[in-house]
Amino acid sequence: MKATAFEFRFRFLIHTVLYVLGFVMPWNKWLHLDTVRTWQWLASMLTRAGWLGFSAATVAVLVVGILFALSAALLRTWAAAYLSSGVVYDSEMHGAQIVADGPYRHMRNPLYLGTFLHTFALALLTMPSGALFMLVTIGLVELRLIGAEEVFLREKLGEPYREYCARVPRIVPSLRPRIEGSGAKPSWGMGVLGEIYMWGVVISFAGLGWMYNAVLILQGVVVSVGVSLIARAFVPKPQEARS
Repeated sequence: MKATAFEFRFRFLIHTVLYVLGFVMPWNKWLHLDTVRTWQWLASMLTRAGWLGFSAATVAVLVVGILFALSAALLRTWAAAYLSSGVVYDSEMHGAQIVADGPYRHMRNPLYLGTFLHTFALALLTMPSGALFMLVTIGLVELRLIGAEEVFLREKLGEPYREYCARVPRIVPSLRPRIEGSGAKPSWGMGVLGEIYMWGVVISFAGLGWMYNAVLILQGVVVSVGVSLIARAFVPKPQEARS
């Protein structure tokens, strides 16, 4: 199961469309499935189970959302600092060499795992059916993109990449590094700049979540998208990033 060249080239647009559909949920108007957001629904589930009062449960779910958003931002920034943000956001696949430093010593696809963790955070802001839609569709897209990249890299890099795949897990990270690092130095500034959207979402959850208003957090997410589009203009192109 691998993505087509079209899917890879327009992967960010595809993600955006799926996220928007998860929030708009046209099926909900037809089927009348949901009346509360996932955040409230999970909090009420904890309350009905007798584990927490509703207020405490609401805070607990918010903290989980913050942790998911923070984990995604940290992981993607760590990966982008070693891979280079120019390569991360390029429309073409790159396979000049194996990146075997930073998170790539623990797993082969930290960027995709980061995106999936990020999806869990966003899912709290929509209705349960929208959350399920986002998690399933984004998960399938991530798996297809991983399949396409790994086929490309096997063809491009040959046996060294096959050996790397044999030692390093695909997406479930190993707690201990599986390979020796090459000594590459991370570019943390470019990593943060390239993932500024992810950090904006963390700030939105952590700074606005205590008002217990999912719409307000979502507005912060939208602002983060705008800021990231501006920041993208300052990310070097892949050729510049490698020089």
